[in-house]
Amino acid sequence: MKNYIFFTIITFTLLRAACGGKKSEAVQEIRTVASGNADLVRNPISAEQPLDTNLLARIVFEESTHNFGEVKEGKIVVYNFKFKNTGKVPLNILRARSSCGCTVPEWPKEPIAPGETGEISAKFNTEGKTEKQKKLIYVTANTYPNEVSVALEGFVKPK
Repeated sequence: MKNYIFFTIITFTLLRAACGGKKSEAVQEIRTVASGNADLVRNPISAEQPLDTNLLARIVFEESTHNFGEVKEGKIVVYNFKFKNTGKVPLNILRARSSCGCTVPEWPKEPIAPGETGEISAKFNTEGKTEKQKKLIYVTANTYPNEVSVALEGFVKPK
């Protein structure tokens, strides 16, 4: 434990010495990058004010779980999760990821205006998967909460 603390202190000291006067340049670069992304995620939370979710987009899915039934192993199941932006500002989906590499989501890259609809396509490759399956797709956007999930589920019969 003592060696770890000593190593951490030495590393910090060396890094600080190596950066020298570039600290303010690095901070400025971080601020520039952060301000460029400010339009993507609106965060109404501050220490002085309560959370106001009216300032965010809202993503409402027609169906949060889709049961694809029973399929044979090796089939690729495709389903489009339809959603609507019920918020007052454009919806920006930053990314969508799945709980497994066998499921690949595709999402709209352009903003979805308030009242407009869109789709997130999920492709589940059943090769090597058998029995009961449930694959989650996590959607990160300028919403509250900023991550929601939808699911594909069903039964895969072995070959």
